[in-house]
Amino acid sequence: MPAPSRRPPRLPNDREIAQAREASRQLARLLPPGDDDTAAEAPALRLVTADNQHEMIAIPPGALRLLVDMLTQLGQGRAVTVLPQNAELTTQEVADYLNVSRPYVVSLIEQNKLPARKVGTRRRVAFEDLLRFDEQQRARQRAALDELARIDAELGL
Repeated sequence: MPAPSRRPPRLPNDREIAQAREASRQLARLLPPGDDDTAAEAPALRLVTADNQHEMIAIPPGALRLLVDMLTQLGQGRAVTVLPQNAELTTQEVADYLNVSRPYVVSLIEQNKLPARKVGTRRRVAFEDLLRFDEQQRARQRAALDELARIDAELGL
């Protein structure tokens, strides 16, 4: 299995956005009913290439859901990256994800706020740990904003 591409995701152009919206709508109709993707069988899809070649393929329901989700994001003009569950990121990739500086990420790791492991002299952060950290940060931010809103309401601002 080839290593995942480490290129930054590219924003879709207007033509790709329109194609993604339409493909997302069409594929969403093929999703199995309910949330239990393992219970239902996804239909086989027929792919047609530009030279009118046909090929039938079966796509697992979970992969079809992922494809619809990716196309939905692309249809909204967003870049998409797919990572395996056990992916490890460099400190620069973590910084890019969090939209902070790399030295700040290193300080989070050194303060034991963000779990990481060393590979030689380099630090690696498990993507799952990054997601957990990000969600905790967002929860703290929401709590702080709620507290500010409560204080504003008490002061009549």
